[in-house]
Amino acid sequence: MENTRKKFLKQLFISATAVPVLIEACKKSNTADPAGNNDACTVSPEETDGPYPLYISRGSSIQRVDITDGKDGIPLSIVLDVLNTNDSCKPLANARVDIWHCDKDGYYSGYSNRGYLGNQDNTALVFCRGLQYTDAAGQVKFTSVYPGWYEGRVTHIHAQIYVDNKLKCTTQIAFPDDINTAVYKTTLYAAHGQNSSIARNSADMVFSDSLSSELATVTANSSGGYDLVHPIYIAG
Repeated sequence: MENTRKKFLKQLFISATAVPVLIEACKKSNTADPAGNNDACTVSPEETDGPYPLYISRGSSIQRVDITDGKDGIPLSIVLDVLNTNDSCKPLANARVDIWHCDKDGYYSGYSNRGYLGNQDNTALVFCRGLQYTDAAGQVKFTSVYPGWYEGRVTHIHAQIYVDNKLKCTTQIAFPDDINTAVYKTTLYAAHGQNSSIARNSADMVFSDSLSSELATVTANSSGGYDLVHPIYIAG
């Protein structure tokens, strides 16, 4: 009943925003420690894959490290570690990791989007989408740009993990509030500015009850961009 209630509330909230597609919330399954270190070795929270998944285009066209497709924005280096809760949270090799996020202006590829720049038809594009297979250390790396935001959500990345072509986890990754604020003050992001709909992760419909497990470590690097590191725990 609790999961049903959450699902209803999240759908109700999104329907009242400008997001054109309902976000269908999924159950929460994580009981990680408050520090976000997941010392309990439990699976990462299950989240919605919407509103902009792209299952019809998840092949060789997005099997790549660089997912920018020429999109402008502050460089973002992404490192994800996949850990197997069925094996004492050891790294899991050869797992498929799919990620996707919006561009700096809050628009997604693969869809016709409505945003602060008006309508954009991005249905034929695959920017900010990628897939990789984990190496022997259970790790994948992507090069992208720092995501923007759209009405009703804070900054985030979607991720799905597959093992032997079976979906094991659909989750999301949050960014620290202070870094979001700093990025959106820069010249590249100033046109859209600060998130006027959801100011902080704690107020976001997805992250409000699971932030400790979904908040990435994000640090500035010497190249003028940011490095994101985050573990994803699955029952492999």
